[in-house]
Amino acid sequence: MIHITTKYFSELTTQELYDLLQLRSEVFVVEQDCVYQDIDGKDHKALHILGYKNNNLVAYTRVFKPGDYFKKSSIGRVVVAESERKYKYGYDIMKASVKAIKDYYNETDIKISAQTYLKRFYNNLDFFETGEEYLEDGIPHVAMIKN
Repeated sequence: MIHITTKYFSELTTQELYDLLQLRSEVFVVEQDCVYQDIDGKDHKALHILGYKNNNLVAYTRVFKPGDYFKKSSIGRVVVAESERKYKYGYDIMKASVKAIKDYYNETDIKISAQTYLKRFYNNLDFFETGEEYLEDGIPHVAMIKN
């Protein structure tokens, strides 16, 4: 089980911010060997969904209201620590993210930019492809929508 908490950027402690940036860097930059600008100036607009196990951040997303990233509300930076993926925390953090969009923004239409190899994972959460595959930071992605 993970304990999930939701915070606005202004509510994050310095330690929480450090932990989420470290987890994102660990997976997106180091594990996926992708040099890109993770700190993109959008974190201050996002609602941050943090998943903890034994006081360690093991899962994370950031969510946006409509217009702050895409025209629809959106979920991004979906990440689970490599050592914790076998517990399927990705489903827990995504379900919490969808719920946060409903609770905080009263929205149910959600758009994501998903890494292509995760299409089935997102399909299981009722997200479906729209359009063709494209490269984002050198990694194949596809736009997906949940209505």
